[in-house]
Amino acid sequence: MVSLPFLESFDMKSLLLFILAFLLILDYLKNKNSLNFPSGPLALPFLGNILDIASPQPHIYLTKLGKAYNNIFSMRIGQQKMILLTGYKMVKEALVNQTDNFVDRPYSPLAERIYSGNGGLFTSNGNLWKKQRRFALSTLRNFGLGKKTMELAICEESHFLLDEMDRHKGQAFDPSGLFNNAVSNIICQLVFGQRYDYADYDFQQMLKYTSEAIHLEGSIWGRLYESFPNIMKHLPGRHNVIFSNYEHISEFIKKNLDKHKANLDPSNPRDYMDSFLIEKENSHDPADGFSDKNLVRCTLDLFLAGTETTTTSLGWALIYLAKNPEIQDKVQEEIDRVIGQSRQPGMADKPNMPYTEAVIHEILRRGDIVPLSGPRVAAKDTTLGGYAIPKGTTIMPILHSVLFDEDEWETPNSFNPQHFLDKEGKFVRRDAFLAFSAGKRVCLGEQLARMELFLFFTCLFQKFRFSEVEGEELDTEGILGVTLTPRPYKIHAKAR
Repeated sequence: MVSLPFLESFDMKSLLLFILAFLLILDYLKNKNSLNFPSGPLALPFLGNILDIASPQPHIYLTKLGKAYNNIFSMRIGQQKMILLTGYKMVKEALVNQTDNFVDRPYSPLAERIYSGNGGLFTSNGNLWKKQRRFALSTLRNFGLGKKTMELAICEESHFLLDEMDRHKGQAFDPSGLFNNAVSNIICQLVFGQRYDYADYDFQQMLKYTSEAIHLEGSIWGRLYESFPNIMKHLPGRHNVIFSNYEHISEFIKKNLDKHKANLDPSNPRDYMDSFLIEKENSHDPADGFSDKNLVRCTLDLFLAGTETTTTSLGWALIYLAKNPEIQDKVQEEIDRVIGQSRQPGMADKPNMPYTEAVIHEILRRGDIVPLSGPRVAAKDTTLGGYAIPKGTTIMPILHSVLFDEDEWETPNSFNPQHFLDKEGKFVRRDAFLAFSAGKRVCLGEQLARMELFLFFTCLFQKFRFSEVEGEELDTEGILGVTLTPRPYKIHAKAR
């Protein structure tokens, strides 16, 4: 046998080192930025910058990083390279000025596993997204969105909410579950055509699955799955709860779908689900998404969006007004002067209540409900901030950086309703108020959320005085999932 001294000296240790060096060089060459591409913090081989955003508050870290890179920089999360945008001007340039170019969502391993392809309302793209968004908006308007019927439904639901709070007789309690019940019942009426009793077991289970899945999806578990799906799908861990919870919610929706099919009257649709089933029978291209499978996906999205963000906003409302009793005084003075105590608030009162409107907007700004906006993908080659952005590049606008932009807000880190008031005390809209995002992907439920927040908020403070539990300071840091939710807390609600 011929002896090869080179191979004999090439022991296993050397071979492993050679392979490692080869992979490191390959990783570097594969992920090397092209000329005039935004730079960013150093990425680890294979892992990228995943450890940089593993902190409990990545939105704050990314905003600070944006200042160092003139509001546009790149990061690599696993093998996915993306560009992050911070500050109002840079985010506006992408989402508003170039809205047509940045309207689609990039590929998401999480969304692919949950939706199994192009479907739903939030992660879908192209013609299906346009058709389904347009259909959802028109259908929800038909069933009361922005109309007196929806206003009455919210006012009726507020009765149940206030009664539940009243049962605590001023003793400290956690309001989060009650807010979840009330807000979810509004979207349930639009989508399912019914509300649920707060003690309904299936309803409570669905709310539990929803909150848990949304939290995990935006946590490190969700980010790890997005970065390394081929590995994570074979490993145990909390990321698996995301998928099992969505399966449970989908089963709840399918049961409602079966009921709707059993007693559907095509001449008298009762809700979104009925309308979708009727529309499905019309002549449609399959690519339009009018199928039972996509009905479940769209209903899932409506339920998730219609519950979590407004529930979170109301949770922050109690915290900020309990911590700022002088602001609560002014809100209640305005409620008493405009509405009084003998009738319920209505949307007609809103123009006459500029201070309350300013406080609600400041809750949404300072509460930072969705600090990390949904990612977008460039449809064609373009430029941002003087940098070249190739077609297919993922961008991530950091909404936290807009709502706390020091160039746009006088006191960004303080709870200050004066941000939305002029010198005469009149309400003013601010361009940098992007709590509902912007562009063609602006929040589908913004109109409903605004109505719910005004009516629930004014009903709450018309009836109760909210205060902190003695010796327990309310935390304003929050817990980040897809939304930034308050840490569990208790509060006193004393009838006025």
